[in-house]
Amino acid sequence: MDVLIGIVGKDFVLTASDGNSARSIVVQKRGEDKSRVLNERTLMLFAGEPGDAVQFAEYVQRNVQLYRMRNGFDLGVGATASFTRKELATSLRSRHPYTVNLLIGGVDPKTGAPELYWLDYLASSVKLNYAAHGYASYFCMSTMDRYWKEGLTEEEAVSLLKKCLAELNERFIVNMPSFFVKVVDKNGVREIQL
Repeated sequence: MDVLIGIVGKDFVLTASDGNSARSIVVQKRGEDKSRVLNERTLMLFAGEPGDAVQFAEYVQRNVQLYRMRNGFDLGVGATASFTRKELATSLRSRHPYTVNLLIGGVDPKTGAPELYWLDYLASSVKLNYAAHGYASYFCMSTMDRYWKEGLTEEEAVSLLKKCLAELNERFIVNMPSFFVKVVDKNGVREIQL
């Protein structure tokens, strides 16, 4: 029942994740933040089996921090996505693969360009301008396809996200009462209220 959404703007990436932790038909916890700040300008959203998702997200977060300590600089967004994809591919070929889907978004430290990567549990990875995981993809991809344009301002991106969430609330049978909405730009990661 996870919902992850990412939208690339002019110089930022806007992300949203639902706040429910659920299994089957039972909501186990509300207010669960399904994101991890990997470095100053990179954010990862995760969805999947609760144990796998949290453990894998923390594993990636710690390894990205370790890379910075060893080398003195942060990985770029693309390099972070490549590392994460490699780790998913390695686990896929083990006896206990991670069943986790990810969105990795951020701003490249050198060019200042926003980037968004979509990764799934089969270690597929693709760079996109907008993306969704979970049930949101059924309801929101057509809305983002219709209204996304190059060079979105933050206000336009928030408006597009509100359209996506309104579509979810209207069409999806499951109630998604709360979302964590975050913006990643050259100044870092910040949470915003809708």
